[in-house]
Amino acid sequence: MTHVTPAGKQHDSSGTGPSAAGKALYGGTGSRRITVRDIAAAKERGEKWPMLTAYDAMTASVFDEAGIPVMLVGDSMGNCHLGYESTVPVTMDEITILSAAVVRGTKRALIVGDLPFGSYQEGPVQALRSATRLVKEAGVGAVKLEGGERSAHQIELLVQSGIPVMAHVGLTPQSVNAYGGYPVQGRGEEAAQQLLRDAKAVQDAGAFAVVLETVPAEVAAEVTRSLHIPTVGIGAGPDCDAQVLVWTDMAGLTAGRVPRFVKQYAQLRQTLGDAARAFAEDVVQGAYPTAEHSFH
Repeated sequence: MTHVTPAGKQHDSSGTGPSAAGKALYGGTGSRRITVRDIAAAKERGEKWPMLTAYDAMTASVFDEAGIPVMLVGDSMGNCHLGYESTVPVTMDEITILSAAVVRGTKRALIVGDLPFGSYQEGPVQALRSATRLVKEAGVGAVKLEGGERSAHQIELLVQSGIPVMAHVGLTPQSVNAYGGYPVQGRGEEAAQQLLRDAKAVQDAGAFAVVLETVPAEVAAEVTRSLHIPTVGIGAGPDCDAQVLVWTDMAGLTAGRVPRFVKQYAQLRQTLGDAARAFAEDVVQGAYPTAEHSFH
């Protein structure tokens, strides 16, 4: 049932509109999952929101309880959890299994499943087949794929088929072999204009949001102003509508150097290492287990 509030805006009391999620994406409340309609409403309100990657049920449940409204089961799992040197080797089987785990571990967050390299590049039909698998077998609420103008036809068919799509332009990690690394994208007038064309192409194709990765902050700001769908920045400056980080980077679990754009909010690698060493020392010294931890 829809009625008009005193402010003149429509309010949906059926439990299916944006108000059912508790208005704000971060810090809101609700008994259902966040949807792409809620994402669109946040853009209209000018609300910024956070997104994190997640790859397992337990970690995802922590982020869900913390109020993270959108989680990406990214092909970054290749680097973070599967031991690959890049995202390229990640398979549909791996994405599907881990996406299902994240869905099971959450109640409120919108879960976005990544389409890995080789699962959509052949064309729209292949993309639909892959995306359908993630929706049916894993239960994700949306999928993400890389590419601007070159992926517009894939996005269009997915959206027409009822599958929400988050696009990804700028630095696209699945193209690491073509780039020869992970260079900043969108520098220079021509490159900046191509980035804008890519962003508008995915918007016109029906994407509900677009990730901007490793692009100059000024270019990302211009893209954000030019679109009516939200931009999700990762190494794209402060003016994007949302920000995403790989959770192992964010929490300080990643070893070695992290990208310049990463801010570490904890040092979990040190914490886990300390816990493992304390456990080992207790075992070696006979201090664990004690009677407190034994059955009689």
